[in-house]
Order: sequence, then C-alpha cells, then structure tokens
Amino acid sequence: MSEFVDNLHEVFDQFGQIQARKMFGGYGIYHDGLIFALVADDALYLKADAGNRPWFDERGLPAFEYLKQGKTYKMSYHLAPEEIYDDAQRAAQWAARSFEAALRGRKKK
Repeated sequence: MSEFVDNLHEVFDQFGQIQARKMFGGYGIYHDGLIFALVADDALYLKADAGNRPWFDERGLPAFEYLKQGKTYKMSYHLAPEEIYDDAQRAAQWAARSFEAALRGRKKK
C-alpha cells in the first residue's frame, strides 16, 4: 500500500475506521463495508451526489475522470479539499457527507 493511502487512516481518525482495497490501479476507501472514496495517483476523491455536490462545486473541486478507448468518463467522486489533511474535524465532516452520499446511492439500487 502507498504511504499516501496508509496516511488516510490518520486523516479520517475522527470519522472512524476505514479500509483500503486495491482496485483498478488505485484504491477504494471503505467505511462499514461501503466505498465512500477512492485514491488514484495519490489523489483522494470523495463520493458526491446531488446532496453534497454543492460543497465540491463551491470550491471548484473537479470530478474524477478517466480515459477509455479515446472517450473521457467522469465518475461521481470529486477531489478532496486540501484542508482535510491538516484538520481532522473537517476530514470527518467531508467523509461523513461522502459516506451519506454512498448510503443514498445504495438505497436507490
């Protein structure tokens, strides 16, 4: 596991226990068995939906994108704000919002 991913346990300490699992060249970040974030190229992206996307949009935090067969795809994960790495309380708030988005997404299925 990368040092960046290992450090996320400390970043989200006030939020609660997280697990990191390798996936697609990056990592999925889970809480209570539900993915609420992902890591790609040592950048953290948090789950977003209509309920919490304004928080990301206000800060100009872009969606995770990837290129496949010449086409760009955007996922429902947005770049995490830098302040969460130095402020455990903010990290917990952002993680909780993204976990709630993940819960809402699970209920729709």
